[in-house]
Amino acid sequence: MKLGFVPGPLVIAGMLCGAGAASAQAYPVKPIRMVVTGVGSGGDFAARVIAQGVSPSLGQQIIVDNRGSGNIPALVVSRAAPDGYTLCLSAAPLWITPFLRKTPYDPVKDFAPVTLVITSPNILVVHPSLPVKSVKELIAFIKARPGQLNYATSGIGGSGFLAAELFKSMSGTNMVRVNYKGGGLALTELITGQVQMMFANAGAVAPHMKTGRLRALAVTGLKPSALLPELPTVAAALPGYELVSVQGIFGPAGTPRTVIDRLNRELVPFLQKPETKQIFLKAGVETIGSTPEELAARVKSEMDRLGKVIKAAGIKVEN
Repeated sequence: MKLGFVPGPLVIAGMLCGAGAASAQAYPVKPIRMVVTGVGSGGDFAARVIAQGVSPSLGQQIIVDNRGSGNIPALVVSRAAPDGYTLCLSAAPLWITPFLRKTPYDPVKDFAPVTLVITSPNILVVHPSLPVKSVKELIAFIKARPGQLNYATSGIGGSGFLAAELFKSMSGTNMVRVNYKGGGLALTELITGQVQMMFANAGAVAPHMKTGRLRALAVTGLKPSALLPELPTVAAALPGYELVSVQGIFGPAGTPRTVIDRLNRELVPFLQKPETKQIFLKAGVETIGSTPEELAARVKSEMDRLGKVIKAAGIKVEN
């Protein structure tokens, strides 16, 4: 009986490599899920704009999966199959919360960065009854009244909270934190004078700045923002101060580099289109687009810098 051809080890290896390459080239072959926080959040808005803009070029639909608040999206993605079909769009709480409480994921080991998506400075705003018109005046005012001024935050671990804690640390001031369940309530309390200051989202406070219900002192980026170019930076009074909200897209650790690269090739050009930038600017944020390595470096830098601030302040939250 004549035996059929039996491939040798090298042939088998070549066949497997070819199959793997073909599989990677075919990605995506089904819809991609992007897990974000609740409907109406900044992450939800960004994810939906991205889904609408990038799905056609990917050839598959990106489905936005809202999973409440906090770190639920990060947890979902950290446990997902590393095949590129489950992603999350996350901000600083993903990599800062582990400094505040125990989390069921590691912010570095359990995720594969894809790209930075958006950045937004916070705006340091005060109630107009406060007799200060600059950051230097505010610092002097607080130092003359240690522990007497309240500042609002909309969640421990968020960018407004981190901006305030960094400000306290670098300026050597003593203020009382008043934490609210949401940014809207915190802003209302500031407008009515229940608290005196807040580091708030630019898009949220801009209308109140125009009406005079709030006074803006500075932006928290190292450079003036395109959103509010007339405002100085906090860094002008506190050299080296910087705290901007950033959001990035991540997959589970172990996602093939070919898949990460394909996603990056579709996402970054879309984020850098003038029309995309304009959509996000109207919402109070700026688009970026980056390499996976740049996102990884940004996460590491923020963990190193802000982790020290949180530890020094002894801030912890209950699980």
